[in-house]
Amino acid sequence: MFERVMGYLKGVRSEVRRVSWPTRNEVISLTALILLLTVVLTLYIWGVDTVLQAILRFFALL
Repeated sequence: MFERVMGYLKGVRSEVRRVSWPTRNEVISLTALILLLTVVLTLYIWGVDTVLQAILRFFALL
């Protein structure tokens, strides 16, 4: 059992060595992109929600 675990961990270690890790600049730029898209999507959903809420209130008053 111990040998199987050690073999697995050695395999994991060798796979991690082959990973192509992003550069610091790539991480920073992609993080900024994700934050920007999150803000844009949040504002879009808020806007759609506000419009739909106004429409529903209008029809509720009829």
